[in-house]
Amino acid sequence: MMGVGIAPSLICADQCNLQREVEHLEDLGVDMLHVDLLDSHFSPSLPLGIEAVRQLRAHTTLPFDVHLMVTNNEFFIAQMVDIGVQRLCFHVEVSPHVDRLLQQVAEAGISPGIALKPATPLSALEYCLERIDFVLLMLINPGFAGHRGETQIPYAGRRVAACRQFLDERGSERVAIEIDGRVSFDNIPGLVAAGADILVAGSQSLFHSGGDLATNLERMREAVAAGWVRRGSVGLLQGPQPEWRQQSA
Repeated sequence: MMGVGIAPSLICADQCNLQREVEHLEDLGVDMLHVDLLDSHFSPSLPLGIEAVRQLRAHTTLPFDVHLMVTNNEFFIAQMVDIGVQRLCFHVEVSPHVDRLLQQVAEAGISPGIALKPATPLSALEYCLERIDFVLLMLINPGFAGHRGETQIPYAGRRVAACRQFLDERGSERVAIEIDGRVSFDNIPGLVAAGADILVAGSQSLFHSGGDLATNLERMREAVAAGWVRRGSVGLLQGPQPEWRQQSA
């Protein structure tokens, strides 16, 4: 089994039929559901509400992978603990008490992660590594996904590879790298080859208008397989049961 997870982004699903979409995604065999929560302050967008997440929790057994793009992390973390999510990351750029928040997430039985905007130095992770299970790398500026001109950063592959090297050099091989932002059929092989472990699937892959969910998921898996071959050639392959999969089980 390839150790690369696919996490459909709920904000790209049919917002008028979220329950139906989530149940269909579970039937298709995706690994988790990616939940973006924005407050319109950290980022100029407000696509998904807390109550929608709360109600959806009862309609699927899939793990909820929450990405907070907010300024009041304490409030949203408390809400997600109450709902019962499995994975949660927040942005280090707006968090004055990073270590304390990571402890709170872990003590609630949730897998903790750190999210980084495209230009945030990887050095921001230096004193978080013992506390986190994953790093979410934004490859677009958060909150601008709906802007036609917002393309994936030109240094995406270099960013992922540098993060993998940063983690491995510090003995943090277990820390997974999650990729969020303009993940497409064309760039998936390169992202996987560079070290990506989890792909957030949006409008340019799983929800691409050129195919249905089943067809697009198969295309994603084929692209992952191509990248996995390249990844193996540079010695980055993990074991058949990566830690993120164990945590989400």
